Amino acid sequence: MILNNNQAAFLQMIAVSELGHALIDVSDGGFNVIVGSTAHKPILFDSYADHPRKLVHLTPTLASTAAGKFQLLARYFDAYKKSLNLPDFSPDSQERIALQQIKEKGALPDINVGNFDSAVDKCCSIWASLPGSKYGQHTNKLDDLREVYLNAGGTLA
Repeated sequence: MILNNNQAAFLQMIAVSELGHALIDVSDGGFNVIVGSTAHKPILFDSYADHPRKLVHLTPTLASTAAGKFQLLARYFDAYKKSLNLPDFSPDSQERIALQQIKEKGALPDINVGNFDSAVDKCCSIWASLPGSKYGQHTNKLDDLREVYLNAGGTLA
């Protein structure tokens, strides 16, 4: 998949927000990470043939099937696999899905022109770690994420 610099930087920012630099470094760039992983105790899957579909109990009341660089739930993978005609859960497929989710939120034009804050605001209902998310989980600071985006080659309007 060919991404422009801002798109690639925004996807990297999401991955860092969801996984952290250290976990990305000890995995296949984050693409093979299962929810609940830490850099010291990574939970990784071995095959990109399909979503790993592993239900992880994070707390007594919270369980998730999130996996991959953008922590996609298994049920969403199934829908996107069909709608985007994807062959597998490979890094390319994961990026295609994340980009499609961003498009569906109307944030792609913002990313393309460097309206970073607006794009994050539009995407916070997808990724729980983004500021403004209503999932009740830890969120990262917008300034820190903007720095990740810029360091990954993104530009601001």
